[in-house]
Order: sequence, then structure tokens, then C-alpha cells
Amino acid sequence: MYKGRPIIALMPLYDEKKDSYWMLPGYMKALEEQGAIPLMPPLNADRTQLDFFLEECDGFVLTGGHDISPRLYSQEPSARCGLTLPLRDDMDAYVLKGAVQRDKAVLGICRGHQLMNAVYGGTLYQDIPAECPSEVDHRMQPPYDGCAHMVRLEAESPLARLLESEELAVNSCHHQAIRELAAPFRAMAAAPDGLIEAIYMPEKRFVWGVQWHPERMCFEYADIRMENGADLRSIQEMLGHADISSTQIYSKLINQKIKDVYKKAHPRA
Repeated sequence: MYKGRPIIALMPLYDEKKDSYWMLPGYMKALEEQGAIPLMPPLNADRTQLDFFLEECDGFVLTGGHDISPRLYSQEPSARCGLTLPLRDDMDAYVLKGAVQRDKAVLGICRGHQLMNAVYGGTLYQDIPAECPSEVDHRMQPPYDGCAHMVRLEAESPLARLLESEELAVNSCHHQAIRELAAPFRAMAAAPDGLIEAIYMPEKRFVWGVQWHPERMCFEYADIRMENGADLRSIQEMLGHADISSTQIYSKLINQKIKDVYKKAHPRA
């Protein structure tokens, strides 16, 4: 926390052609507008640096990006596996395990969702069209702020309880997906073809993964906006909690953003 505001680390995106780090604005804006302070660590596997971020940050977003290396789940890459970035896999895996051990908030998005599963013993489809053909559109064409398909929410899952619904409209831009679910996780949502679209760790306060991209949808649909400089008290008042912790704040901020997206996309729900 810094002056009452949660600090959230976003795992860096990397461009090989330009040899540069980069970040989609939506990841940061979604957190900034809710009063959090986002930051992006450098891409590296230096445990001392990563331990610093693990101690100082209140939550972590495992962003999208490169394909997950199949070697992370003890398989060889197929011809259809895309470009991987082993250094990013190593960095994300270390941060994920460290955050889970410290019971800090983690949200995995697309690649991040898949990595969470692979790190804890699950496996992936390296290419959906080749290994699990489906009529569901899992790789929509831009723009990415619309609905590609629906997902069914698992009854009594945290996401179903949050949204008070049985389904959700999502965008989609991936060709890899969870195959075998890792033991520490439970499924929260599935696509019409059965692919797992959201997971969580029931033993932790907030360790969630979603296959879709809320950071590309929130500024098209979200109703709630907070002015720059929002402090902890304003966040607490908005959420209705006077003694909420920084980890719980992050959890509820992400939850609220997902709920905003849903309500705007489903005005009659």
C-alpha cells in the first residue's frame, strides 16, 4: 500500500522485434480508475528483484502474451505451438507461487489463466483447432471489445455468486486452452464446447484466472468511474466496507469491474 492505495504489479509484455517491454493501457487504466497504483516490473528471473515486488505489492495481474512453453507441463512443443518466451514463463511462475504462498491477490488473464494451470500441474491444448476442433469462435477478429461467445458459470462458484447469473458474454482471442485442470483449482466457467474459461483456488482469498480479456471490454461497457486521486476511504465507501484489507480491495475491484461489464452487456438481466 502507498498512502492508502493498493499497489498492483502487471507482468510485462515483450516485443522481440523491437526488443522492448510494453503494456496495453486497459490493464493499467482499469486499476487506476479504481484507485489502485499499477506498475510493471522488468522482464527478468532475478529472485531478489522478484521478491521485492512480492513483498511490496498487494496484488498481481498475470497478463496475456506469448504461448506457454509446453515444457512447463512436461511436453514437447507441437508444430502448432506459437512463439514462446521461457524467461516470462519463469518469471510469472515464480511470482505466482510467491503470491499464493503469501496469500496475495492474483488475477490471470488469457495466457495468465493458462500459466496458472500449468504451474500447478495441469496441462494445455497447444492448439485448439488441431487438438480440440470446435465451432466456438475462440479467436475473434478485432475489435476485441465485443462478445465472441457465451460461457456457462458453474453453480455456486464465486463468479456465479458475484454475477447472480448462469451465463456471461465474453470476448475471446486465444488458440491454447486448459486441457487437464490442476488439482488446486476449481472451474468457474466453461465455453459451449466444454473448454474451461475461468478458474479459482478455493483455499485462497483471491486467486482467479479468466480466459477472456476484461481489460479490453471495461472501457466500452463499464459504468462506474472514479476520479483521479481516489483514496482508500472512497474505495471503502464504494464497496461498503470500512475495514477492508488491501488484498480484499484488489479482489473486489476486479470483481466490480467484471460485474460492471456484465450488467452493461446484459441490461435486462
